[in-house]
Amino acid sequence: MKSQKMERTLLIIKPCAVQRGLIGAVISRIEQRGLKIVAMKMQQLDAAKLREHYSHKVDKPYYPLIEASMMAAPVVLMCIEGIEAVQVVRDMAGTTNGRHAQPGTLRGDYCVSGQENIVHASDSILSAVQELNRFFCDTDYMDYESPLFNYLYAADEI
Repeated sequence: MKSQKMERTLLIIKPCAVQRGLIGAVISRIEQRGLKIVAMKMQQLDAAKLREHYSHKVDKPYYPLIEASMMAAPVVLMCIEGIEAVQVVRDMAGTTNGRHAQPGTLRGDYCVSGQENIVHASDSILSAVQELNRFFCDTDYMDYESPLFNYLYAADEI
């Protein structure tokens, strides 16, 4: 039985993290937290997909830097599932600028940049739905039960 609070969210491991060999570290942190990866793939993003994803920033003077950064190498796209997953993953990511991110967060532990900041995480349930639909199709998702599920949440949370 799935909780009403169960959510799915997008996490992108950015090219800077891929190039630095941090894919495993990020995935380990997600799994160790008790979140479930239900879809994952590596992809080279193109300009059209990035303009769609960052449509709210396309007209900003710094947008060419974002595009160049996100096309520098492949990304790892993941759908993460858990109770209140959107906020949990955002909190795990930390403040956008890695220099200001708290130790213990992905950005606080692995970066010192505002742009080369390791991951992208959906900022709301609505954004998560839109972003997941942008990068994944129905057949990409794996619906499976974890034998650990009942040890991750209290009975009144699920």
